[in-house]
Amino acid sequence: MAENEGKERPQGERKRNYKFLWIFGGVAVVAIIGVLIYHYLYGQYHVTTKDAYVNGNMIRLQPQVTGTVTYIGVDQTQPVKVGQLLVQLDAKDAEVSLAQAKANLAQTVRDVVQLFADEKRQEAVVYAQQAQLVRANKELARDRGLIASRGVSQEELERAEEDSRNAEAGIREARASLESVRAQISGTQPATHPRVLLAESNLRNAWLARNRTSVRSPLNGYLVRREVQLGQQVTPATEMVAIAPLDSVWIDANFKETQLANIRINQPVTITADVYGSDVEYHGRVLGLTAGTGASLAVLPPQNATGNWIKIVQRLPVRIGLDARELRDHPLYLGLSTKVDINVHDVTGAALANSPAWPAAMQTHVYADQDTGVAAEIDKIVRTNLQGYAEPEEPVARAGIGQH
Repeated sequence: MAENEGKERPQGERKRNYKFLWIFGGVAVVAIIGVLIYHYLYGQYHVTTKDAYVNGNMIRLQPQVTGTVTYIGVDQTQPVKVGQLLVQLDAKDAEVSLAQAKANLAQTVRDVVQLFADEKRQEAVVYAQQAQLVRANKELARDRGLIASRGVSQEELERAEEDSRNAEAGIREARASLESVRAQISGTQPATHPRVLLAESNLRNAWLARNRTSVRSPLNGYLVRREVQLGQQVTPATEMVAIAPLDSVWIDANFKETQLANIRINQPVTITADVYGSDVEYHGRVLGLTAGTGASLAVLPPQNATGNWIKIVQRLPVRIGLDARELRDHPLYLGLSTKVDINVHDVTGAALANSPAWPAAMQTHVYADQDTGVAAEIDKIVRTNLQGYAEPEEPVARAGIGQH
């Protein structure tokens, strides 16, 4: 009996072992079939990476002029609007320079008007010298007619000749002075004279320097960094604040070079961010592939031509655009980690586009308004200091003087 029981036990255990093997084998086969089905139906059409981060523009504002900080209107984490005053510099020196530029323009206009008046005065001198030359020539001709009959002395004749020569020299000098004045004003009027235009340019520079003491935001966004302090002396090389427009961020996903074969522009992308987890899903599209790996675009790229070499799989940044409405509902911040899944089922698109896949142009009109009002101020100064000046009625006739 004992021998029979000993034989039955191993047989029962072997049956149980076979049963477990069959179960394990069945589960393995089902898993392999499931993996194959997943790969052929889904996996082969998707490439994913967790080496993906939120990126965006960051505007580092520096002053356009040198000055001392007297006011700071915003701090880190706060929203800013386009045109909002961020930092104010002391404007006293700029106001003094502006006042000097205004006075200089007024004086320059008066000096140029005087040049045009000098032209008229020199024309009168030329007329007077011409009349004097005519009189001197008449007297010389009369004395030469009387010298034979001894109506005049030789001394009087020589004096008449000398008067004639002096009159000729005088008219040459008067004509030279007239041409000198005309060379300074030729082809212009007081309002368009080069000296006046230069003074106007200096006034514009002073006007801009005064207005540039107010540092304003060029766009809407959030202040992500503030380095400036009250009373600090800043120069155009000083970084004061940094602004990030979070409504236009994107994803830079670093895919391995073995994953890039089927990635095309405009392919749909699904993104999840670690900050929200899998509960929030973003949808975007591929905007473009960077034309170089991270290693090749580094400031100090690796040198593989010397020494021992180990192959390292390279990664290429792929830019992914996001849905603006989803960003408004769940904002993303620069540098956040994300997981990216690109649907590469459609490979008819281009890996490198011939034209931009999204509008990259950016523009601000904040700085264009810095010279507002200067044109009216210049016109007022010029008109005020031109009072009493009358434009010549016959410039062509006057131009003939001195050309005989």
